[in-house]
Amino acid sequence: MALREIREYGDDVLVRPCKEVKEVTPRIRELIDDMFETMYDANGVGLAAPQVGVLKRIVVIDCSPECDEPHLLINPVILETSGEQTGYEGCLSIPGKSGIVTRPNYVKVRALDIDMKPFELEGTELLARAICHECDHLDGHMYVEKVEGELVNNEDLQQQEEE
Repeated sequence: MALREIREYGDDVLVRPCKEVKEVTPRIRELIDDMFETMYDANGVGLAAPQVGVLKRIVVIDCSPECDEPHLLINPVILETSGEQTGYEGCLSIPGKSGIVTRPNYVKVRALDIDMKPFELEGTELLARAICHECDHLDGHMYVEKVEGELVNNEDLQQQEEE
């Protein structure tokens, strides 16, 4: 396993659509392991393959302690959404910034696991937000396209919460 460089806003790879994964090769397994390690090292909740420069439809998510376990989604497709939540959202590809984004409060997604077996995952709250955010990356979209108002510095946001 190795840490990968997280691509930042402005990098062309972040606005390009990703290709479906046809099979899980040793290189794909290594990528997945690296993505989890990179996400944890950066204190992230989720990471999509294009954020580490790979145009494949792969997402890793860990919303601990809200979620029971980490999630790997290969070729995810959102099947259903409902409700609404509005709150601050950030991205490892835009370090130090957050913005207010409205997302569904419930999401159902179909994806493949490491063995290329299909499954469905349902999420609410933070998991729903993370699934939508990471799936957007796979289509070349970033949360800044949905921000209501201005981006804020995370340090300023922390100070506001402490007051």
